[in-house]
This record gives sequence, C-alpha cells and structure tokens, in this order.
Amino acid sequence: MRVAMYYNNHDVRLEEMPRPEAGPGEILVKVVSSGICGSDVMEWYRIKRAPLVLGHEIAGDIVQVGKGVKKYKLGQRVFVSHHVPCMECRYCKSGHESTCDTLRTTNFYPGGFAEFVRVPEINVEKGVYLLPRELSYDDGAFIEPLACVVRGFRLGRFEPGDAVLVLGSGIAGLLNIKLAKALGAGKIFATDISKSRMDSATRMGADKAFDAAQDVPRLVRDSNGGRAADFVIVCAGAVSAAEQAFKCVDRGGRILIFAPPTPGTMVPVPFGDLWKDEVTITSTYAGSPKDIMEAIEHLKTRTVAVSDMITHRFGLADAGKGFALVARAEESIKVILEPQK
Repeated sequence: MRVAMYYNNHDVRLEEMPRPEAGPGEILVKVVSSGICGSDVMEWYRIKRAPLVLGHEIAGDIVQVGKGVKKYKLGQRVFVSHHVPCMECRYCKSGHESTCDTLRTTNFYPGGFAEFVRVPEINVEKGVYLLPRELSYDDGAFIEPLACVVRGFRLGRFEPGDAVLVLGSGIAGLLNIKLAKALGAGKIFATDISKSRMDSATRMGADKAFDAAQDVPRLVRDSNGGRAADFVIVCAGAVSAAEQAFKCVDRGGRILIFAPPTPGTMVPVPFGDLWKDEVTITSTYAGSPKDIMEAIEHLKTRTVAVSDMITHRFGLADAGKGFALVARAEESIKVILEPQK
C-alpha cells in the first residue's frame, strides 16, 4: 500500500509498505479522509522518531474484521481514536484520562497518512466510533481535534456568557472560537500575527481579532466594557502568548494552556497578580471518550460546522505540499489528505 513517509516538514515521500492484516480482535480500516494536525509539523516533536507515517485525525471504512470481533462489521464507516485510555487506572478514574499510561502508548499502525491502518484490539474495544449518517468522512477527520477543544472547555470551566480570548488563530484556535460561539460565549476575541488568520478568526465567529503585536490587553478591555477576558485560551506555543495571557485575564478568570511550547520553555509567571486576583491556570492534552462523544454530537447537530475550515485537499502523492502549507501557517486552515486518491 502507499504511505506518506515523514522525514521532516520539507521531506515527505510517497513510499510503499506491505498492507497490514487484521489479527485476532483487530480491524483493518481503509482511510478515506485524514487531517494534517498542527502537531504533525512540530519538528521538535516529530523528527526524533522519523522516518515514520504520521496522521491521527482519520475516518474511513472497515474492510477487514479479525477473529473474535463482534461489535463491528465490514463496510461500516468509522472514526478511530489513535490513543485510548484504559479507564481503570487512578488517572482515568479521577477524570485525567489523557494522562493515562495506556493512552500515551497506544496507536494504530502505521499512521493515518496511509491507504490502510490496522487497529489494535485495545483501540477496537475503546476507540472506534461509528460515523452517524449525518457525518461525512471529512467531518469524521475533525472529531479528534474537536474533542481536544471540548476537553479544554470542560477543564477550563467555561460558562455561557464568558468573554473568551483566543491567543493564536491557527486551526486549533479557530476550533476554540467555533466551540465558544456554539456554547454561548458573551464576546469572543482572537489574536494572531497573520492578517489572513485574523480574518479567518472573525469569519469563524470572533467578534474582533487583534494583531498579537498590538496592546492586546488594552484592546480587549476597550472592547469588553472595561473588563479583561474571563477565559483565555493559549493556542500559540510562543512565550509571548503565555505572557500576554496573564495580562488579559480578568479577576477570577481562567487561563487554558492549549498549545504546547518547545521542550524546556520557561515562562515568567506574575504570581502576586495571579494570587490576589484568584486566577486559575490549567492545561489540556488529547481527548477522552466522553469528549469524543460530545464532539461527534456537535458535528452531527451542526452546532459546530467545520466544512468551511477545509482549504486544501491532496492525495498521498502530494502530501508534502500539504505539510509545507501547514508548516508555513499562512494561507491554509485545514488541509485534508485523501489516501485513496
């Protein structure tokens, strides 16, 4: 079968690999739609394991069912979660499923940028979801990233009416904007250093988008009746974005660290201000099964519509073009790879 083999952001090659077979308890899925995630182009995160087949935002068809699988059958349209929690350890039972050791060691093979993926038994048991008829394969490719956003809003204790500020308007930031609007945010503000992304932010639901190099704390207050933001979501890995968050959050507000910085990054924290203003800082990573189910429901009911976020499509042979677009972080929003083309 054909795969897009990742060597670095500017070297993604079309290669051949043996098509995997479904063993006992496993299924084989033909990948129809696979999204390129912003994390796929974080070279510091990926290159140490290269060459490898990336891709974790997938939807497709079950084409082989291993012995003992009773829950699924040939031809079913599915979304497959690449990481799954055990749901039995102390982390899972305390609501921190994304810190589970099992979640951090599970995956399908070889990766979503391939014509087919083999889904291990534990993923079959805990991470396969039938696509409702209302969802397209492209919708299915948004389930995983939207689930991550859903989790962030839950851990960040979002409340309807909150003034929300999203720092960074890439694909993650835009999904956060869409969910904020769907859940009844009061006002939604966004930032970016790219004019095209600022335009995308307002198109996706932000009331105003600001250049991140401007005096964002003042602009937020001027646009929010003199108040800072209740809920600040850091969707950029830059230190400046985190520092900006501290200056933009209101008393009693919450800051959500959504985007990962490079390893070893240190951010000065104004502890005195955070202490006296009772500001909560939290983080989020991945999505749990309940987050995935909520994301599916949002997509099914169109409370969060995503078709307008897809700007580019490529077959596997042109996967490198897709990676280059996402790495440039300019004119693209969501890039979809179609492995069957």
